[in-house]
Amino acid sequence: MNFCVKCGNETENTVNSLCMDCFLDGRKLVSLPHHVDVSVCANCGDIGTGEFWVTKDHLDAVHDAARNAVIPIKEAKIVGTEAASIEQEPFTFVVVVKALLDISGEAAEDEASTIVRLKNTVCKRCSKQLGNYYEAILQIRAGSKDVSQKVLREAYNRVENLVDSHSVVNRQLFITKTEEVSGGIDIYLSSISLGKTAAKDLADTYCAETKEAFKLIGLAEDGRKLFRINYLVRLPDFHVGDVVIFEGRYFKLVRVSSNGAKVIDIMNHRERAIKRTDIQEFKVHQRSEDLRDAVVVNKGKGEIQILHPSNYSTIEISIPELSEVGETVKVVEIDDVLYFVP
Repeated sequence: MNFCVKCGNETENTVNSLCMDCFLDGRKLVSLPHHVDVSVCANCGDIGTGEFWVTKDHLDAVHDAARNAVIPIKEAKIVGTEAASIEQEPFTFVVVVKALLDISGEAAEDEASTIVRLKNTVCKRCSKQLGNYYEAILQIRAGSKDVSQKVLREAYNRVENLVDSHSVVNRQLFITKTEEVSGGIDIYLSSISLGKTAAKDLADTYCAETKEAFKLIGLAEDGRKLFRINYLVRLPDFHVGDVVIFEGRYFKLVRVSSNGAKVIDIMNHRERAIKRTDIQEFKVHQRSEDLRDAVVVNKGKGEIQILHPSNYSTIEISIPELSEVGETVKVVEIDDVLYFVP
Protein backbone atom coordinates (compact mmCIF):
# COMPACT_ATOMS: atom_id res chain seq x y z
CA MET A 1 0.00 0.00 0.00
CA ASN A 2 1.31 3.46 -0.91
CA PHE A 3 0.67 6.73 0.88
CA CYS A 4 0.30 10.29 -0.35
CA VAL A 5 3.24 12.55 0.49
CA LYS A 6 0.86 15.53 0.72
CA CYS A 7 -2.14 14.35 2.75
CA GLY A 8 -0.60 11.16 4.21
CA ASN A 9 -3.54 8.95 3.26
CA GLU A 10 -2.86 5.42 2.21
CA THR A 11 -3.80 4.64 -1.41
CA GLU A 12 -3.27 1.85 -3.89
CA ASN A 13 -2.41 4.19 -6.76
CA THR A 14 -0.23 7.26 -6.62
CA VAL A 15 0.77 9.72 -9.29
CA ASN A 16 4.07 11.46 -8.64
CA SER A 17 3.75 10.18 -5.02
CA LEU A 18 0.36 11.88 -4.65
CA CYS A 19 -3.06 10.34 -4.25
CA MET A 20 -5.48 11.04 -7.07
CA ASP A 21 -7.39 13.70 -5.11
CA CYS A 22 -4.24 15.62 -4.26
CA PHE A 23 -2.85 15.20 -7.76
CA LEU A 24 -6.02 16.57 -9.37
CA ASP A 25 -6.55 19.36 -6.85
CA GLY A 26 -6.31 22.64 -8.79
CA ARG A 27 -4.34 21.02 -11.60
CA LYS A 28 -5.05 21.84 -15.26
CA LEU A 29 -5.13 18.55 -17.14
CA VAL A 30 -5.48 19.73 -20.72
CA SER A 31 -4.59 22.83 -22.69
CA LEU A 32 -5.21 24.35 -26.11
CA PRO A 33 -3.24 26.90 -28.13
CA HIS A 34 -4.60 30.43 -28.29
CA HIS A 35 -5.96 29.80 -31.80
CA VAL A 36 -6.16 27.12 -34.45
CA ASP A 37 -6.39 27.89 -38.17
CA VAL A 38 -8.37 25.71 -40.59
CA SER A 39 -7.75 26.01 -44.33
CA VAL A 40 -10.87 26.23 -46.49
CA CYS A 41 -10.78 26.22 -50.28
CA ALA A 42 -12.60 29.36 -51.41
CA ASN A 43 -13.58 27.65 -54.65
CA CYS A 44 -14.85 24.16 -53.71
CA GLY A 45 -15.25 24.57 -49.93
CA ASP A 46 -13.15 21.52 -49.05
CA ILE A 47 -11.13 21.45 -45.84
CA GLY A 48 -7.35 21.19 -45.77
CA THR A 49 -5.91 18.68 -43.32
CA GLY A 50 -2.15 18.73 -43.69
CA GLU A 51 -1.32 17.72 -47.25
CA PHE A 52 -4.82 16.38 -47.84
CA TRP A 53 -8.16 17.98 -48.61
CA VAL A 54 -11.50 16.49 -47.63
CA THR A 55 -15.16 17.35 -48.11
CA LYS A 56 -16.51 18.11 -44.67
CA ASP A 57 -19.12 20.28 -42.97
CA HIS A 58 -17.35 23.46 -41.87
CA LEU A 59 -18.64 23.33 -38.29
CA ASP A 60 -17.50 19.71 -37.99
CA ALA A 61 -14.10 20.82 -39.28
CA VAL A 62 -13.97 23.56 -36.62
CA HIS A 63 -14.76 21.09 -33.83
CA ASP A 64 -12.35 18.46 -35.16
CA ALA A 65 -9.53 21.03 -35.38
CA ALA A 66 -10.02 22.05 -31.75
CA ARG A 67 -10.31 18.47 -30.51
CA ASN A 68 -7.18 17.42 -32.37
CA ALA A 69 -5.24 20.33 -30.87
CA VAL A 70 -5.90 19.33 -27.24
CA ILE A 71 -2.67 18.70 -25.31
CA PRO A 72 -2.92 16.59 -22.11
CA ILE A 73 -0.41 16.65 -19.31
CA LYS A 74 2.20 13.91 -19.59
CA GLU A 75 0.55 11.76 -16.88
CA ALA A 76 -2.79 11.66 -18.70
CA LYS A 77 -4.11 9.90 -21.79
CA ILE A 78 -7.08 11.27 -23.72
CA VAL A 79 -9.93 8.73 -23.94
CA GLY A 80 -12.56 10.93 -25.60
CA THR A 81 -13.47 14.52 -26.37
CA GLU A 82 -16.59 16.63 -26.97
CA ALA A 83 -16.65 20.08 -28.53
CA ALA A 84 -19.13 22.96 -28.44
CA SER A 85 -18.74 26.30 -30.19
CA ILE A 86 -20.08 29.82 -30.56
CA GLU A 87 -19.50 31.85 -33.72
CA GLN A 88 -17.77 34.96 -32.44
CA GLU A 89 -17.74 36.62 -35.86
CA PRO A 90 -17.91 35.32 -39.44
CA PHE A 91 -15.40 32.48 -39.87
CA THR A 92 -14.19 32.77 -36.25
CA PHE A 93 -15.42 30.42 -33.51
CA VAL A 94 -14.81 30.10 -29.77
CA VAL A 95 -14.63 26.37 -29.09
CA VAL A 96 -14.74 24.63 -25.71
CA VAL A 97 -13.42 21.06 -25.65
CA LYS A 98 -14.30 18.71 -22.81
CA ALA A 99 -11.83 15.85 -22.47
CA LEU A 100 -12.23 12.49 -20.76
CA LEU A 101 -8.84 11.32 -19.48
CA ASP A 102 -7.22 8.24 -18.08
CA ILE A 103 -4.62 8.79 -15.37
CA SER A 104 -3.05 5.60 -14.05
CA GLY A 105 -6.33 3.74 -14.58
CA GLU A 106 -8.45 6.48 -12.97
CA ALA A 107 -10.97 8.55 -14.96
CA ALA A 108 -10.77 12.32 -14.92
CA GLU A 109 -12.28 15.23 -16.85
CA ASP A 110 -11.14 18.70 -17.80
CA GLU A 111 -11.84 21.30 -20.45
CA ALA A 112 -10.06 24.02 -22.38
CA SER A 113 -11.01 26.62 -24.96
CA THR A 114 -9.50 28.09 -28.09
CA ILE A 115 -10.35 30.23 -31.10
CA VAL A 116 -10.70 28.44 -34.42
CA ARG A 117 -10.38 30.56 -37.55
CA LEU A 118 -11.46 29.49 -41.04
CA LYS A 119 -8.86 30.76 -43.49
CA ASN A 120 -9.67 30.98 -47.19
CA THR A 121 -7.15 29.58 -49.63
CA VAL A 122 -7.27 27.53 -52.84
CA CYS A 123 -6.60 23.80 -52.87
CA LYS A 124 -4.21 22.28 -55.42
CA ARG A 125 -7.04 20.75 -57.43
CA CYS A 126 -8.93 24.04 -57.79
CA SER A 127 -5.69 25.90 -58.49
CA LYS A 128 -5.12 23.59 -61.46
CA GLN A 129 -8.75 23.70 -62.49
CA LEU A 130 -8.96 27.49 -62.35
CA GLY A 131 -5.70 27.65 -64.28
CA ASN A 132 -7.21 25.50 -67.07
CA TYR A 133 -4.76 22.68 -66.39
CA TYR A 134 -5.37 19.55 -68.43
CA GLU A 135 -3.41 16.57 -69.74
CA ALA A 136 -5.98 14.98 -72.04
CA ILE A 137 -8.88 15.93 -74.28
CA LEU A 138 -11.67 13.41 -74.73
CA GLN A 139 -13.31 14.16 -78.06
CA ILE A 140 -16.75 12.56 -78.27
CA ARG A 141 -17.99 12.65 -81.84
CA ALA A 142 -21.08 11.43 -83.65
CA GLY A 143 -20.24 8.74 -86.20
CA SER A 144 -22.77 10.35 -88.53
CA LYS A 145 -25.45 13.04 -88.54
CA ASP A 146 -27.95 10.35 -87.50
CA VAL A 147 -26.50 10.09 -83.99
CA SER A 148 -28.89 12.03 -81.76
CA GLN A 149 -27.97 14.76 -79.31
CA LYS A 150 -29.57 12.57 -76.66
CA VAL A 151 -26.91 9.89 -77.18
CA LEU A 152 -24.11 12.48 -77.14
CA ARG A 153 -25.44 13.94 -73.90
CA GLU A 154 -25.81 10.45 -72.44
CA ALA A 155 -22.17 9.70 -73.30
CA TYR A 156 -21.08 12.97 -71.68
CA ASN A 157 -23.07 12.20 -68.51
CA ARG A 158 -21.41 8.79 -68.38
CA VAL A 159 -17.96 10.41 -68.46
CA GLU A 160 -19.03 12.94 -65.82
CA ASN A 161 -20.21 10.16 -63.49
CA LEU A 162 -16.99 8.20 -64.09
CA VAL A 163 -14.87 11.23 -63.18
CA ASP A 164 -16.97 11.88 -60.07
CA SER A 165 -16.47 8.31 -58.85
CA HIS A 166 -12.70 8.41 -59.48
CA SER A 167 -12.29 11.82 -57.83
CA VAL A 168 -13.60 10.40 -54.56
CA VAL A 169 -10.38 8.38 -54.35
CA ASN A 170 -8.10 10.90 -56.06
CA ARG A 171 -8.97 14.61 -55.86
CA GLN A 172 -6.50 15.40 -58.64
CA LEU A 173 -8.87 13.83 -61.17
CA PHE A 174 -11.35 16.34 -62.55
CA ILE A 175 -12.95 17.86 -65.63
CA THR A 176 -11.26 21.17 -66.38
CA LYS A 177 -13.81 22.37 -68.90
CA THR A 178 -16.25 21.19 -71.54
CA GLU A 179 -16.79 22.61 -75.01
CA GLU A 180 -19.58 21.81 -77.44
CA VAL A 181 -18.17 21.67 -80.95
CA SER A 182 -19.57 20.81 -84.34
CA GLY A 183 -20.56 17.14 -84.27
CA GLY A 184 -19.77 16.48 -80.64
CA ILE A 185 -18.29 17.46 -77.27
CA ASP A 186 -14.71 18.07 -76.09
CA ILE A 187 -13.98 17.22 -72.45
CA TYR A 188 -10.69 18.52 -71.01
CA LEU A 189 -9.40 16.16 -68.31
CA SER A 190 -6.73 16.57 -65.64
CA SER A 191 -5.08 13.21 -66.22
CA ILE A 192 -3.93 11.15 -69.19
CA SER A 193 -4.92 7.95 -67.39
CA LEU A 194 -8.38 9.40 -66.74
CA GLY A 195 -8.77 10.16 -70.46
CA LYS A 196 -7.72 6.64 -71.36
CA THR A 197 -10.14 5.10 -68.85
CA ALA A 198 -13.04 7.24 -70.06
CA ALA A 199 -12.31 6.46 -73.73
CA LYS A 200 -12.22 2.73 -73.02
CA ASP A 201 -15.46 2.92 -71.05
CA LEU A 202 -17.25 4.64 -73.94
CA ALA A 203 -15.76 2.20 -76.44
CA ASP A 204 -17.02 -0.76 -74.40
CA THR A 205 -20.43 0.79 -73.72
CA TYR A 206 -21.23 1.94 -77.25
CA CYS A 207 -18.90 -0.21 -79.35
CA ALA A 208 -17.38 3.09 -80.38
CA GLU A 209 -14.30 3.59 -82.53
CA THR A 210 -11.36 5.15 -80.66
CA LYS A 211 -8.09 6.80 -81.68
CA GLU A 212 -5.22 8.48 -79.81
CA ALA A 213 -3.00 11.42 -80.82
CA PHE A 214 0.04 12.57 -78.81
CA LYS A 215 1.43 16.09 -78.61
CA LEU A 216 4.73 17.03 -76.94
CA ILE A 217 4.21 20.18 -74.83
CA GLY A 218 7.58 20.46 -73.05
CA LEU A 219 9.91 18.98 -70.47
CA ALA A 220 9.44 18.44 -66.74
CA GLU A 221 12.01 19.66 -64.21
CA ASP A 222 13.56 16.20 -64.15
CA GLY A 223 13.89 16.12 -67.94
CA ARG A 224 10.90 13.90 -68.66
CA LYS A 225 8.92 14.67 -71.78
CA LEU A 226 5.46 16.04 -71.13
CA PHE A 227 2.62 15.06 -73.45
CA ARG A 228 -0.99 15.91 -73.98
CA ILE A 229 -3.16 13.23 -75.54
CA ASN A 230 -6.34 13.56 -77.57
CA TYR A 231 -8.66 10.59 -77.25
CA LEU A 232 -11.16 10.49 -80.11
CA VAL A 233 -14.32 8.47 -79.48
CA ARG A 234 -16.60 8.16 -82.50
CA LEU A 235 -20.07 6.96 -81.50
CA PRO A 236 -21.81 4.58 -83.91
CA ASP A 237 -25.23 5.25 -85.43
CA PHE A 238 -26.90 2.48 -83.43
CA HIS A 239 -27.77 2.51 -79.75
CA VAL A 240 -29.16 0.06 -77.21
CA GLY A 241 -32.90 -0.29 -77.75
CA ASP A 242 -32.77 0.40 -81.50
CA VAL A 243 -34.09 -2.04 -84.09
CA VAL A 244 -31.18 -2.82 -86.40
CA ILE A 245 -30.67 -4.81 -89.60
CA PHE A 246 -27.89 -7.40 -89.67
CA GLU A 247 -27.38 -10.06 -92.32
CA GLY A 248 -30.80 -9.30 -93.75
CA ARG A 249 -32.67 -9.84 -90.47
CA TYR A 250 -34.19 -7.42 -87.96
CA PHE A 251 -33.03 -7.37 -84.35
CA LYS A 252 -33.55 -5.38 -81.20
CA LEU A 253 -30.17 -4.33 -79.81
CA VAL A 254 -30.22 -5.34 -76.14
CA ARG A 255 -26.64 -4.85 -74.96
CA VAL A 256 -23.19 -3.90 -76.23
CA SER A 257 -19.86 -4.58 -74.54
CA SER A 258 -16.16 -4.91 -75.27
CA ASN A 259 -16.85 -8.43 -76.58
CA GLY A 260 -19.72 -7.60 -78.90
CA ALA A 261 -23.50 -7.31 -78.75
CA LYS A 262 -26.57 -9.20 -77.62
CA VAL A 263 -29.64 -8.92 -79.88
CA ILE A 264 -33.13 -10.41 -80.08
CA ASP A 265 -34.56 -11.44 -83.42
CA ILE A 266 -37.77 -9.51 -84.04
CA MET A 267 -39.29 -12.33 -86.07
CA ASN A 268 -38.63 -15.40 -83.90
CA HIS A 269 -37.67 -13.70 -80.59
CA ARG A 270 -34.46 -15.70 -80.30
CA GLU A 271 -31.39 -14.20 -78.64
CA ARG A 272 -28.15 -14.02 -80.55
CA ALA A 273 -24.59 -12.88 -79.80
CA ILE A 274 -22.79 -10.76 -82.39
CA LYS A 275 -19.00 -10.45 -82.48
CA ARG A 276 -17.59 -6.98 -81.99
CA THR A 277 -15.91 -7.13 -85.39
CA ASP A 278 -19.32 -7.61 -87.03
CA ILE A 279 -21.17 -4.89 -85.14
CA GLN A 280 -20.12 -2.16 -87.55
CA GLU A 281 -22.34 -3.82 -90.13
CA PHE A 282 -25.48 -2.86 -88.16
CA LYS A 283 -27.90 -0.58 -89.98
CA VAL A 284 -30.52 1.24 -87.95
CA HIS A 285 -34.06 0.44 -89.03
CA GLN A 286 -35.80 2.38 -86.26
CA ARG A 287 -34.48 4.18 -83.22
CA SER A 288 -35.75 3.25 -79.78
CA GLU A 289 -37.37 6.64 -79.25
CA ASP A 290 -39.29 6.25 -82.52
CA LEU A 291 -40.83 2.87 -81.71
CA ARG A 292 -44.59 3.15 -81.50
CA ASP A 293 -46.94 2.21 -78.64
CA ALA A 294 -49.88 -0.07 -79.38
CA VAL A 295 -52.82 -0.64 -77.00
CA VAL A 296 -53.29 -4.28 -75.99
CA VAL A 297 -56.88 -5.47 -76.49
CA ASN A 298 -56.56 -9.15 -75.63
CA LYS A 299 -53.82 -11.47 -74.40
CA GLY A 300 -53.29 -15.07 -75.37
CA LYS A 301 -50.55 -17.67 -75.15
CA GLY A 302 -47.86 -16.67 -77.63
CA GLU A 303 -49.94 -13.86 -79.17
CA ILE A 304 -51.83 -10.70 -78.36
CA GLN A 305 -54.42 -8.53 -80.04
CA ILE A 306 -53.54 -4.88 -80.39
CA LEU A 307 -54.98 -1.72 -81.90
CA HIS A 308 -52.96 -0.62 -84.92
CA PRO A 309 -51.42 2.72 -83.86
CA SER A 310 -52.22 4.26 -87.28
CA ASN A 311 -55.71 3.08 -88.21
CA TYR A 312 -56.84 1.54 -84.88
CA SER A 313 -57.82 -1.74 -86.51
CA THR A 314 -57.53 -4.88 -84.38
CA ILE A 315 -54.64 -7.13 -85.37
CA GLU A 316 -52.85 -10.11 -83.88
CA ILE A 317 -49.10 -10.27 -83.36
CA SER A 318 -46.94 -13.01 -81.88
CA ILE A 319 -44.98 -12.57 -78.66
CA PRO A 320 -42.60 -14.78 -76.67
CA GLU A 321 -44.68 -17.15 -74.53
CA LEU A 322 -43.18 -15.96 -71.22
CA SER A 323 -43.47 -12.25 -72.00
CA GLU A 324 -45.12 -10.02 -69.43
CA VAL A 325 -47.40 -7.67 -71.35
CA GLY A 326 -48.91 -4.51 -69.94
CA GLU A 327 -51.62 -2.23 -71.29
CA THR A 328 -49.42 -1.18 -74.20
CA VAL A 329 -46.50 -2.73 -76.09
CA LYS A 330 -43.77 -1.40 -78.36
CA VAL A 331 -44.10 -2.32 -82.03
CA VAL A 332 -42.07 -1.80 -85.18
CA GLU A 333 -43.27 -1.83 -88.76
CA ILE A 334 -41.34 -3.96 -91.25
CA ASP A 335 -42.61 -4.21 -94.84
CA ASP A 336 -46.05 -2.90 -93.77
CA VAL A 337 -46.33 -5.55 -91.03
CA LEU A 338 -46.27 -4.78 -87.29
CA TYR A 339 -44.03 -6.82 -85.00
CA PHE A 340 -43.73 -6.94 -81.23
CA VAL A 341 -40.53 -5.42 -79.84
CA PRO A 342 -39.52 -7.18 -76.59
